[in-house]
Amino acid sequence: MKGAAEIIRSLETAEINRVKVELSKVLPDIYVGDTVRVGVRIKEGAKERVQPYEGTVIAMRNGGINETITVRRVFQGVGVERVFLIHSPRIATVQVMRRGKVRRAKLYYLRDRVGKATRVKQRFDRSL
Repeated sequence: MKGAAEIIRSLETAEINRVKVELSKVLPDIYVGDTVRVGVRIKEGAKERVQPYEGTVIAMRNGGINETITVRRVFQGVGVERVFLIHSPRIATVQVMRRGKVRRAKLYYLRDRVGKATRVKQRFDRSL
């Protein structure tokens, strides 16, 4: 007999596959430290448009259908962080602009840094 965790995992996998087929969205491999451009669907009245949000992934949480990423950028001298639910229908696209080479799972220390100190080294690999 299957355990409860195994049943939940199989249901989540089925749900993720259903959502991917429904949204026809293929997600790239995203890692902490990467610079990503997230296309967010925004509704303005009857119209809908896609607004890009570009920044560094400083955290990833959960897994499966509930997976989220926290993206940080500095806009007009103010640090702005947004949390995106990866499998949400509001997310149109996710593009990895550059890979980052980091040694931490969470990059919260970037919040205390200013200017050039916030840069993350680039990781060169064949995937991009």
